Formats: sequence, structure tokens, C-alpha cells
Amino acid sequence: MTHAERQHRFRVALAFGLVYVLWGSTYLGIRIVVEHIPPSVMGASRFLLAGLPMLGWCALSGRRVGLTLSDFWRVLAIGVLLLTGGNVMVAWAEQYVPSGLAALIVAIVPIWVAVLESILPRGERLAGRGVAGLALGIVGLAVLMWPRLSAGSAAGHMQLLGALGLVFASLSWASGSILSRRSQLRLDPFAATAWEMTLAGLVNLGIVLALGDHHRVVWTARGVGALLYLVVFGSWIGFTAYIWLLEHVPTSKVATYAYVNPVVAVFLGWVILHETVDVYIAAGSAVIIAAVALVNSSKIHKAAAPVAEPELPAVEAQAD
Repeated sequence: MTHAERQHRFRVALAFGLVYVLWGSTYLGIRIVVEHIPPSVMGASRFLLAGLPMLGWCALSGRRVGLTLSDFWRVLAIGVLLLTGGNVMVAWAEQYVPSGLAALIVAIVPIWVAVLESILPRGERLAGRGVAGLALGIVGLAVLMWPRLSAGSAAGHMQLLGALGLVFASLSWASGSILSRRSQLRLDPFAATAWEMTLAGLVNLGIVLALGDHHRVVWTARGVGALLYLVVFGSWIGFTAYIWLLEHVPTSKVATYAYVNPVVAVFLGWVILHETVDVYIAAGSAVIIAAVALVNSSKIHKAAAPVAEPELPAVEAQAD
């Protein structure tokens, strides 16, 4: 093996490690932030702090950052689906749901993508293994949510409401991912993502002002530190590593983050926040990860031959 080949293998391993660990740790970061900072404030602060500098960097590096009217509406829709309906809803749910459990529920995003693609025009039809994965995913969700469904306490009801919010967030993220993949934009992935973060940050800021959430913020060193961690390590470093991997490694291998991130999130929640890992979480996580593996590995049949379109990656894996 040549020196260049060894360097390339090291970069690939490093990039995978960053995506696996950093994106898995964002659930922990979100859980800490929402202890004192409302989810809408987190969403506005995080994505404006991440998006505006990235947009400036794209302009300085010679990337096209200008938007046509058509591009503007598409990027706005993608950003809102991913980072408002997806990410801010995850933050809201984590006020009631442990970070590890949140990661496991959000792990069903690939299953939602498969369901939506199967009903959309020019969508992809799953073979038998994929259908089995869908059914298994429903079983996994039922296992995870059973303690909340059977609980008679107010706390149990709020956890169930939070879990349902995570299911909605997963659906929103899957919708944004499909729209991103089907959109034909005149921007490279970095510039498109910078706009998605910036525009979603502005929408989230509008939600802050409409709800008056800025009056309920308690700025603590712990909360601000977690917020900055999400900006730097989740949005900047993690996303850069993800884009680099998409350019140098087959997409099927990059997609393995969907199996690893929930495991990292559960482990960090257990170690740092002392979250409970009971038999339902252990069994549900195994079932959901197996379901996602079945869906991702199943053979896909095109409903009709579509016109070739450039594929833009989702801003970040799942709920980062």
C-alpha cells in the first residue's frame, strides 16, 4: 500500500468516526440545551450561527450562492422540513423524552422515506425485504413506546406526546430529504445547505417572536456550551465530514451512520445523563436497527424511469 493510499484510508476512517460520534452526540447536546433554552430559540440560534458563516465561506471560496426565485422556494421548503419540522420538533420532544430514546425513534427516517417514495410519482417500490423491514419498524416503535402507552401518570403521558412528536419530526425530515434529492438546484451541496440553515433559522426566529419564547430563555454556561457544540461539531465539522464521504465513498457505506448514531446516542445518554436503558429500549433498538438495515438493503424497483437529477444530501443525518 502506498503512502497516498494509507493517507486516504486514514481520512476515510476519520470522517466516518466524526459522522458516527458527532452526529450521534447531537441528541445529547439538544437534551442539555432545552433544559433552559426553548426549542425555537435553540433552532434560531443554532442555524443562524451555523448558516450565515457557512454562506460567507461559500461566497469567499468562489461557490455560487445566488438564488433564483425557484431555488429560493425549494431551499426554503427543504430547510423548514428538515430544520424546523424536523430538528426543532426533536428539541421540543427531548424536553420530555430521554435523548437515547429520541435517537432510536428518529432512526425510522429511512423507513418513512421508503413509505413516501412508494406513493409518490416516479417513486421507488420496495421488494419483499423492504416490506418486511417496514413491518419490523412498526414492531420496534411499539416496543419502544409500550411503557409510555401503558403508563397512567402525567409524566408517562407527556413522554408519549413527546414520542409522537418524534414520529412527526421523522416524517418531516424524510419529506425534506426526498425533496432535497429530487430538487434540481444550481448550487453545490455546501451552498445549498448554508441557505437551508440560514432560511430555516429565520423561520425559527419568527416562531420565537410569535410565541414570545425569547422571554423564557435562561442563558447558562451549560446551555450555551451545548448550543455552540451543536453549531461547531454537529453542523460544521460533522456535515463537512459527511459531504467529503459522499464524494469519496459509496453512498451505501456512508448510510451506515443510520445504524451507529442511535447506539452512540443511547450510550452517551446513559453515561453522561444517567438515562435508563431498560429491556424495552434494548429490544426496541435492536428491532429498529434491524428494520432500517432491511429497508436500506432491499432491492428497489423504479415505478418509471425518471429523468436524471442531481442528488443533494440532506443537511444532516436525522435529527442532528
